[in-house]
Amino acid sequence: MANLRAPKVRRQPVSVTRKMSASLPGLRQLAQERGLRIHHLGAGYPHPEVTDPRGFLAHQARYFAHLEAAEGLNDPSTVPEHLRESFSYTDTLGPVTTRASFARVYGSDWGVALDPARLLPTVGATGGISLACSLFERPGIPIAYITDAPTYAGFLARAGLCQHARIFSVDMDEEGPLVERLREQIRTARAAGYHVPFYYTIPDGHNPAGFSFTQRRREAILEVARSEGILILEDAPYLYISYLDAPTRPRPFLAMAPEQTVHLFTGSKIGFPGPRVGFLYTEADVEIDGGETVPLLDLLLVESSGDILFQNPGALRGFEALLHDADFAERRSLWPVAEEKLAVYRENRQIMLEGLERGLGAWPDLFHWTHPQAGFFSVFTFRTPGVRTDDAFVGRLVAEHGVVVIPMYDFYAADARERNPAAGYDQLRLSFCFSESMGAQRRRDLASAVDAFCSAARAVAGVG
Repeated sequence: MANLRAPKVRRQPVSVTRKMSASLPGLRQLAQERGLRIHHLGAGYPHPEVTDPRGFLAHQARYFAHLEAAEGLNDPSTVPEHLRESFSYTDTLGPVTTRASFARVYGSDWGVALDPARLLPTVGATGGISLACSLFERPGIPIAYITDAPTYAGFLARAGLCQHARIFSVDMDEEGPLVERLREQIRTARAAGYHVPFYYTIPDGHNPAGFSFTQRRREAILEVARSEGILILEDAPYLYISYLDAPTRPRPFLAMAPEQTVHLFTGSKIGFPGPRVGFLYTEADVEIDGGETVPLLDLLLVESSGDILFQNPGALRGFEALLHDADFAERRSLWPVAEEKLAVYRENRQIMLEGLERGLGAWPDLFHWTHPQAGFFSVFTFRTPGVRTDDAFVGRLVAEHGVVVIPMYDFYAADARERNPAAGYDQLRLSFCFSESMGAQRRRDLASAVDAFCSAARAVAGVG
């Protein structure tokens, strides 16, 4: 074996979700040896009941046949344009027709006129995160990323790859990040010699915090971003996974200030996770070396072309089919598509919240959980003295009760742990989105999982 010497790099810790995935087979076997059934409250995956591709594939085939008929080709040897385009090189912006349809439909839903030329395809929202980080890391200067405490594990993992980047996290209350703390962290980072490009967040259905920011807090965040001259990197996977009535939904930053926002859309929740369709949108301008002001998208496009020169046109054209109804008319809204998913997630959310209230509601001084307005998660807090939700605790939940959950401690950046070494060690992330069953059995399985968790929580707290 060759003895290779790597450059001086930091060893990145494995995320808590990956650690749980790696340990789960052994824990599952132990639980089964004890005669326990495994209850899934950990995975944040789209439910198989709403990701069956067969209906979509049939609709896609009909849509493509519609496009072919519209071309009016008579020569059977001529390859239809949509088919040729789907299996050829395309530029980094991807097919024009897909971007134009998405701009109209998505823009209509959120009350903003989107320019298709400013839509940049990404490999899901995670690809947009990586792209934004790469652009600002390129000059090699010290970079400060402002984010929430806690925040998305994928962002922590990506930000941690850059040795000259540091995270400055912002504590939250029930409305969102603490505004004055947000401003303070920006200024602290700058005073320490860091360039601060953006504040990263998931304001709707926050993963992992299990709630959505209020409209009032969003407006205050936007004011800080404007006055401090930073961007808002808005990760929006759960915009359509909303449990609020339309008049009460807060507005995304995209609709409030597209010139201050880098918005990340993913088709994984509204459509299907496998194709990894996503879009980045921004109308921001930035000042570059020499004092010139240029569109941020131009810089991101160059950065993207160095990473993925040719986007996957087949996946994008398939997503274009989703933007059209059964009669191939462009949809006026994606909410009817979302409702097919929401029927399951709304029901699952209700089952979880009712089960937690039934099983633990008598002890509000010992247990607390969030009531998510969007997304897949509720954060459960032990107010019981002496409980520490570390890896060993989570392992015991599986081995002794058959319940799979995700601990919260690893969703906090290093600086948050320095401020509070106990951050997240009294909390668990409970997921209500995924199970291995469907229909009535799904409902029974989730109710059983929540009951099993409540039983375990009462045993831990010594009540009931």
